[in-house]
Amino acid sequence: MTASEQTSPASSGNWLANQPYLLLSITAMCWAGNAIVGRLAAGHIAPVTLSFLRWSFAFLIILPFAWKHLVRDWPAIRSRLGIMILLSITGIGAFNTLQYWALEHTQALNTLLLQSAGPLVVAVWSLLLLGVRLTLAQAAGVMLSMAGVLIILMHGDLTKLSGIDFNIGDLIFIVALAIFGIYSVLSLKRPDIHGLSFVAFTFGAGAACLIPLFIWELFARPLMQIDTANLLTLAYVALFPSTIAYLCYNRGVQLIGANRAAPFFHVVPVFGTVMSIVFLGEHPQAFHFIGFALVLAGVFVASRKPKTG
Repeated sequence: MTASEQTSPASSGNWLANQPYLLLSITAMCWAGNAIVGRLAAGHIAPVTLSFLRWSFAFLIILPFAWKHLVRDWPAIRSRLGIMILLSITGIGAFNTLQYWALEHTQALNTLLLQSAGPLVVAVWSLLLLGVRLTLAQAAGVMLSMAGVLIILMHGDLTKLSGIDFNIGDLIFIVALAIFGIYSVLSLKRPDIHGLSFVAFTFGAGAACLIPLFIWELFARPLMQIDTANLLTLAYVALFPSTIAYLCYNRGVQLIGANRAAPFFHVVPVFGTVMSIVFLGEHPQAFHFIGFALVLAGVFVASRKPKTG
């Protein structure tokens, strides 16, 4: 029995830990909420502050559950310390800070459009770093689900694409997506350790790498006000898009690989649209259902296990 079989949640009889599609759907739902909350926080909490406090609190939440695993897995972590620190910087520190910075300068529509390019970014990094090519089914699924995303975001009128004004925030978000693509692919190179050990280390190291920028921002930007809205924002981002989402995402990638998991990026704007209908009172229309159907069909096609033999 390998270390991963001994220590992974899947071996404990936990049904959820063996359901990659459900895990990745939970991830997408949490990240959709993060985009909405991050946009609402813009102007109230500076981006580095929000990212640093998010991961610091997430680290404190997960540490009591992860401590015994961290102690046991430390030799394995130390033997692959370089890749672990790189994963912490890319997937934790850099990506989320850039995402919050981008949301200060761009609209939600732009970021949702750019988010749909996530699977293509992962495919490029998979090819460059691991030599893994998209299968024909994966490529078809990515394009199909991207079409569904565009139909939803353009309200069924794809001619609106020509009227979108991209700005500095969009460029920042593109960089963020590229960085997260590196994290997604290289997470397959992580040491054979328990999932709680992995997230605890990357959360803590990711927060630590932000300390110099956090100190700089305290002097360069207005301090965060301690009020109910900001505290609720911090509680949400520390628990849902951080602790819960990353546990689910890392496990999903571990089960089916980065290329097959990447199409779930397309589910993020779908959940974002559903949230806007539920929380903002928008009314569902025909293009919503057409777009949802295309997204789900594309994700199904792209994330299926390739046939062998």
